[in-house]
Amino acid sequence: MPQGQPSVVPDDGLTTRQRRNRPLVVVHTGIGKGKSTAAFGLALRAWNQGWPIGVFQFVKSAKWKVGEENALRVLGASGEGGTVDWHKMGEGWSWVQRDAQMDNEEKAREGWEQVKRDLAAETYKLYVLDEFAYPMHWGWIDTDEVVDVLHNRPGTQHVVITGRNAPEKLVGFADLVTDMSKVKHPMDAGQKGQRGIEW
Repeated sequence: MPQGQPSVVPDDGLTTRQRRNRPLVVVHTGIGKGKSTAAFGLALRAWNQGWPIGVFQFVKSAKWKVGEENALRVLGASGEGGTVDWHKMGEGWSWVQRDAQMDNEEKAREGWEQVKRDLAAETYKLYVLDEFAYPMHWGWIDTDEVVDVLHNRPGTQHVVITGRNAPEKLVGFADLVTDMSKVKHPMDAGQKGQRGIEW
């Protein structure tokens, strides 16, 4: 395994091992494709390490079956790696206008309350909060509260948040932020999403 060298070693009183193993907040944002896909890739790594994983899907339809869900459920039930719990909160699509999303506001808040309970109980080692940037961007969930809860979470719980328009305060707080930019997409040429690529 490559041994990367940090460009800065902070004067924080931690040993290299302590600093290396501290829990991370990861944000995948931007207008490009691949934010959730990257988060589910992290979930695969976590499963391989035997970590319990909690996936919380905000905003996307509860009826929508994504390929990653089926794969991670099968892996979680296999008994070979970590466990996987999958929670769906939304009934609409993440990319439609806000007015069409108002019915999801209450479910998003309920989902966030469950995440807070699980963080307090240290239920999972990895949390995938899929499309969670949207409820913060729309003002349904207070970003200051999210940052405070994540800052004070106990134990070694990693959290990855996906979605466009991640609030600046969250981006500033997070340990790892990737902005997915779009260079080109088949939809630009009128091609709809396809099985095996989008779902």
